[in-house]
Amino acid sequence: MSARITINVTSGGEFELWMNAEGRDLLVSKLQRLNESNEHIHIGPKSMGDVEVSTRPYSPDDQVLEWGKIMFRTDEWDREYFPHVMDGTSET
Repeated sequence: MSARITINVTSGGEFELWMNAEGRDLLVSKLQRLNESNEHIHIGPKSMGDVEVSTRPYSPDDQVLEWGKIMFRTDEWDREYFPHVMDGTSET
């Protein structure tokens, strides 16, 4: 079976990531390859990204996320370029 990944936000604002076993294996493989010289991957429909995602929602009121980027960040980079994410406080 081919990889199947669906990313959505529910009508209540909850993030969901749906995947079959092949989709999980593909996503984990791509994530494990991220490093300082290969620091991001794109997600998108129909092989437009590094990881293909489905545009078909599981529930009719889901907002499917069709395009995106997953970024690898070292603590050193964030201390230099985005220190506010490293200050130890929570925004919740």
